[in-house]
Amino acid sequence: MNELLSGLLRDWARFDPAPLFVLSLVPYLAFLWWASRSGRFPTLALRGFQMTLVFVAVTIVAAVVAQQRYGAQLADVDALHGGAEAFLTLSNLLVLLGFSSRAKAPVDR
Repeated sequence: MNELLSGLLRDWARFDPAPLFVLSLVPYLAFLWWASRSGRFPTLALRGFQMTLVFVAVTIVAAVVAQQRYGAQLADVDALHGGAEAFLTLSNLLVLLGFSSRAKAPVDR
């Protein structure tokens, strides 16, 4: 049983998750399409969700630069990693401000 489990774990360790990352964009793009057409999202929050795609793009570029220039993973190059994460922070801030402004607004009935 232990050999079977060890073999299974070794196989999983060789699995490249990159295609799953690309596939995960499909439902997110569908969410953005629905959110933009529903009219229920505050504009600022919607821009924050859209900004998440900018974060993804910046992270991919930063990871390539980290690998090519420094021969390291993005997480090991603090300046690039911090710069990329700043875009995630900005997108989260936009979502927060957008929904908090909606929460403070009077309810239309």
